[in-house]
Amino acid sequence: MSDSPLLPDDYRDFLEHLKTQVRQARVRATRVVNTELLLLYWDIGRAILDRQAAEGWGSKVIDRLAVDLRSEFPEMRGFSRSNLHYMRKIASAWPRSAFVQQAVGQIPWGHVTVLVDRLDDQPSRDWYAAAAFERGWSRNVLSHQIRNRLDQRIGAAPSNFTDHLPTGDSDLAQQLVRDPYVFDFLDLTDRVAERELEAALMARLERFLLELGHGFAFVGRQYHFDVDGDDFYIDLLFFNWIQARFVVVELKVGRFEPEYVGKLGFYVSWIDDNLRDHNQHAPTIGILLCAGRNDNVVRYSLAGTTAPLAVADYTYDTLPSPVRELVPTDDELASAVGETLTHLAETPSPRADTEQ
Repeated sequence: MSDSPLLPDDYRDFLEHLKTQVRQARVRATRVVNTELLLLYWDIGRAILDRQAAEGWGSKVIDRLAVDLRSEFPEMRGFSRSNLHYMRKIASAWPRSAFVQQAVGQIPWGHVTVLVDRLDDQPSRDWYAAAAFERGWSRNVLSHQIRNRLDQRIGAAPSNFTDHLPTGDSDLAQQLVRDPYVFDFLDLTDRVAERELEAALMARLERFLLELGHGFAFVGRQYHFDVDGDDFYIDLLFFNWIQARFVVVELKVGRFEPEYVGKLGFYVSWIDDNLRDHNQHAPTIGILLCAGRNDNVVRYSLAGTTAPLAVADYTYDTLPSPVRELVPTDDELASAVGETLTHLAETPSPRADTEQ
């Protein structure tokens, strides 16, 4: 039905404004309901702990509580025996105020159970709760990041950011780098041919973006540019929309060599001069991924360049030992990646807006 001619000219803008308000209110209401549910679970867990401490109640009482509560509130699915045990755990792990004042009160109950199941120290639990809330991780992604020790890897790679980026921006840039990068998402269970490994790497681009970090958009592989008729190709080019900066990623066979820094610095300088909008974008950075390094060699190499660069390893170390013995070595992986990029340079690149 067409709009009535009697409606004011700004009616559509007014309607869109109201729609936005409704959507924002629904999000806030959902968060309030989630926080209230977590507070209820904390109160139940605290009551159980107190009664067990005062009167020596055992696990049989929890079994009976689960039956009686589910009977009284059949529409609520949270009163299983296992959930009651989780309620005890969260009441021991956090003060009640944390579920009002901290990120743990803003994430779903299933995420909270992952935190108490997989982490023993409170600082780590709080770190992952804040990261899950800020980045909107699913429960599976949260489990994956905990398993791969993300909190220990972020910002750990050696870099020269503090020397070549403004104060504050260098800290932000450092948070984009991990050490090591974990490629266990290939899920290889037998030794494979290099062409099969190529397919595995490219088919799991989404997981690779997840491993890079929050806010990375894929721009292109074997990104071509020329300087006065000379052709050059960047292995992988990304844009991080959270920090509004280009990130150049170079993959190298084997261990770090000092000459790698010069080429990566050249790529970063070209992107900074030709693609970066200096009014809107932060300075471009480069990340070199290699299969091993001597940290002192890296330190001296980074000191000799003016481009903001970091050097990080990649690894399979989180795979179980029996599986890790079957998968390709770091050198084999690096070689296959290089051949993959060469092969795929002849095919159309995926859309530049693919992101994680």
